[in-house]
Amino acid sequence: MTDMLPRESPVQLIDETGAAHADEQYRMPASDTLREAYRMLVEGRRLNEQCTALVKQGRLAVYPSSHGQEACQVAASMVLGDGDWLFPTYRDTVAVVGRGVRPSDAMVMLRGDWHAGYDPAVYGVAPQATPLATQLLHAIGFAQAAKMRGEDTVVLALCGDGATSEGDFHEAMNFAAVFHVPVVFLVQNNGFAISVPLARQTAAPSLAHKAIGYGMPGQRVDGNDVAAVLSVLTDAIDRARAGGGPSLVEAHTYRMQPHTNADDDTRYREREEVQQWLERDPLIRMKAHLRTSGALDDAVEQTIREGAERMASELRDAMNADPEIDPEDMFRWVTAQRSPQLEEQWELLRSEIEREQMATSEGGAR
Repeated sequence: MTDMLPRESPVQLIDETGAAHADEQYRMPASDTLREAYRMLVEGRRLNEQCTALVKQGRLAVYPSSHGQEACQVAASMVLGDGDWLFPTYRDTVAVVGRGVRPSDAMVMLRGDWHAGYDPAVYGVAPQATPLATQLLHAIGFAQAAKMRGEDTVVLALCGDGATSEGDFHEAMNFAAVFHVPVVFLVQNNGFAISVPLARQTAAPSLAHKAIGYGMPGQRVDGNDVAAVLSVLTDAIDRARAGGGPSLVEAHTYRMQPHTNADDDTRYREREEVQQWLERDPLIRMKAHLRTSGALDDAVEQTIREGAERMASELRDAMNADPEIDPEDMFRWVTAQRSPQLEEQWELLRSEIEREQMATSEGGAR
């Protein structure tokens, strides 16, 4: 059973200075992979910045930023194959975009629309879940169904440390282990469940230690080291695909910005604590590593930055365009065939809209 226990310290392949460290179990990803990860890190950071600005401009209703957690997001999107699925949380927009979803489509739900903005089946990405831990149950159900159909599918289920305090987390972990489903749980431990610190959520040595209680292996990884997260997740994904069952990976990271735009994080954490994590920024360490190894030069860096700015510009243009709203959409997509009750509700709303339009027209004529 000791092989199920996580390490005493998180797996790290690249430290805060960008220096590489060999590991007996986990291999350093290839330079091309790390350069692509850096490109996605830069675009992810720019996406977080742009979306935060769009909230302030009133173009988004809310945006839970993953600023500082981009290494987890990028690695999660990179390790999955074409037939695999990602089950994200509300904070995992960078991972959603990393799977190929257009940023403007990923923002539809956060703008306040009624749907996710993209077709989950096209991208292998479930709609982002706002309730804590509910997506974990969806994930293990999907993985179990894929297993029963004999499909070569692995599911990666994302959650935060706060979700581990929910009953749904326990149920998902237990079901996954008992039925040996091909799922990997990635817990992004950013230190806070909104304002509640980890120490007030669990007395376990780490969240990864919870895995052995369910009969699955757990591992800890430096969540700001994209190389390490890539390597650890790849190992867990390969294990699940080979029939080895579920795993739990705890990524130690930090939420650099407030929980959402409605949160005042100065009420529950000191600025000095946030400042300390700035030195562990995943973008800074990866850039330093690539520069030292010769895998990144000024020209490549410029190309990457320009690509991120194009993405941000296209997102701004899309969000500044007012959407065309069809009230009937509230009833059109509830079921494949509209029920008499829904038809009655739509007719009631339609008649009210027509009366309002008529009254407005008559008022204008006078």
